[in-house]
Amino acid sequence: GTQPAETEPVGTQPVETQPTDGMTLKQLLRAGGTIGLVILGLSMAMVALIVEHMLTIRRKSLMPDGLADSVSSLVATGRFSDAERLCRERHSFLGSVLAEGLAEAPLGYAAVEKSMEDASAEQSARLFRKIEYLSVIGTIAPMLGLLGTVWGMIVAFQEFATKLNPPVSELAPGIYQALVTTLMGLGVAVPALAAFAIFRNRIDELVAEASLTAEHAWAGFKRTSLGLAGGQTRPQASGGKSQSDRRRERRVPPVAIERPEEPST
Repeated sequence: GTQPAETEPVGTQPVETQPTDGMTLKQLLRAGGTIGLVILGLSMAMVALIVEHMLTIRRKSLMPDGLADSVSSLVATGRFSDAERLCRERHSFLGSVLAEGLAEAPLGYAAVEKSMEDASAEQSARLFRKIEYLSVIGTIAPMLGLLGTVWGMIVAFQEFATKLNPPVSELAPGIYQALVTTLMGLGVAVPALAAFAIFRNRIDELVAEASLTAEHAWAGFKRTSLGLAGGQTRPQASGGKSQSDRRRERRVPPVAIERPEEPST
C-alpha cells in the first residue's frame, strides 16, 4: 500500500501561531494607542520618582552622621551661633529641626522644644507631599486603562452598528486595545502604590528617629535650663522655706491652766 500524502496543515501550523509569539513593547504601544502612550509616560515618571526617593529618603540623608553630637557639644559650651551655622551648612531633616531650635535658645528650653516640634511637622509634611505623586500615579493609571477599555469596546461594537454580521477580524482590534490599556494601567498602578506605601512607612520611622535624636542633642541644655544641673535643687515656695520649717513656725495655741483655789482661812 502507498503511504498517504502529507497534508498541508502540518506545514502551515507555524504560520498560524506566529502572530502570538513574542509580543514586543512596540506592538503593545501600537495597540494601546494614544492612551497607551500616556500610561507609558506615567510609568517613566514613576520610575524616576522611585529612584529619586530611594536616594534621598535614607537615614544618612535625613540624619547626617555626627551632626547631633557636634551640635550637642557646641550647645554645652554656649556656642549657639556656631551650632546653627553648622546645621544650615549640612542641610537635612535633622539639621533643619536643630537649627530652628537653636534660633530660640535664648528663650529657654520650652521655646526650643516648641520650635523643634513645629519644624519637625513642617519637614514631615514636605516629605509626605513629595511621595504623594506616586499615589496620584497609582490612582490615575488604572483610570486611564479603564478609559482605554471603554474606548476599545466602543470601537468593537461600532462594527455591529455599521455592518450586519461583521467578521471577528474586524472586532478583534477594538477588544485587543481594551485589554492592552487595562493591562498597562494596572502594570503601572500596582508598583506605584506599593512604592508609595513603602516610602510612607520609611518616612514615619525616620521622622520619629530624627525627632528623638534632636531631643537627645539638647539633653544637657534641658537640665541646665530647668535648674537641675550640678546637683541644684528647685527653688522652694514661700521664700525658700521648706515644709518642715513652716511646720516649726506654727504656734500651738496656748492652753489655759486652771490654778487650784487657795483654802480660805
